[in-house]
Amino acid sequence: MPPKVMIIEDDQFIQDLISRKFLTEGFQTMPAPSSVQAFDYLINKGILPDIIILDIMLPGMDGFEILKEIKANATFARIPVIIFSNLGEQKYIDRAQELGVQEYVIKANFTLDELVEKVRGYLNITK
Repeated sequence: MPPKVMIIEDDQFIQDLISRKFLTEGFQTMPAPSSVQAFDYLINKGILPDIIILDIMLPGMDGFEILKEIKANATFARIPVIIFSNLGEQKYIDRAQELGVQEYVIKANFTLDELVEKVRGYLNITK
């Protein structure tokens, strides 16, 4: 079964780009444009991803609140989370690290190929 990547991103264009990239690389994607859809997968449907890619600027709960909820839940806490955001100030990076994020990636500084490689690294998948 292909590894599952949950992509919590509200910008439909970016969501589609990331999803298509991961699909072409052999992953299963779980697109979630908001916390409502993310927690629907996790809680209501009981579908656990192998890794989560999380934006910060989201409608309703922001990425920090989502990260806090994920890390506070024993069932979800072990799922690695990569922040993928345009917010590059150190205060955001520090906050994410305090909440238990595995890595903080600034969108403008990374290609989708590099993001896929990071995910492979966290999941111990070789190409």
